[in-house]
Amino acid sequence: MLTRLSPLTELATRLRTAGFPLAADWRTVDTWFRSWADHPELREELRSQLRSLSAAQVAKLLRSSRETTTHFAWCLLDSPADPFSFWLHEYKAQKDWREGYADSVHNHRYHFCTTILRGSYLHERYETAHDPRTGLISAAHLRRRTLCQAGACATMLADEYHRIPSATSGTMTFLVKSRPVSTFSLSYDPASGIGHRHVPVEVRLGELADRI
Repeated sequence: MLTRLSPLTELATRLRTAGFPLAADWRTVDTWFRSWADHPELREELRSQLRSLSAAQVAKLLRSSRETTTHFAWCLLDSPADPFSFWLHEYKAQKDWREGYADSVHNHRYHFCTTILRGSYLHERYETAHDPRTGLISAAHLRRRTLCQAGACATMLADEYHRIPSATSGTMTFLVKSRPVSTFSLSYDPASGIGHRHVPVEVRLGELADRI
């Protein structure tokens, strides 16, 4: 009798055997992801899988996860050999949000696909203008605003800009991310008109000694 693969193993196997560089054809990954995320028992199966983690697996998950200004980012799978990683985002109550990345207009260094497991959030997509001297965002124009409910799927490419200004308390999303396709990302605060460039520590490490 065949044993059904766990949801994460099933998706990971599909991505590992894609036969092409995932970041080069993320739209195909999006098609696969939407079909995978449509399974009616996905939320229950992910819950069961988390409950069955060994002590070593729990320790690894905790080491790789982090808190942001708007949500907790739980790292479910991130192997250096894989051209992708899996994450669970747990949004804080709105009263606990601090000004930061998710609620600014921003892009990412990677492509990603996401589905809402529970709750909802307001999702905005933007067109941006950039300062030719600094490369920073100088203006942002709202293209579309959507209230996304449980079961909704979306994909974002690294050169696309969006914002999540609000989410209901306890909103949970699952994401599959590509490896970085850029060394930095950008954000823009519509209220102040100030843009920022975000460079991760691993990119800066090579020059650290020279800066001492």
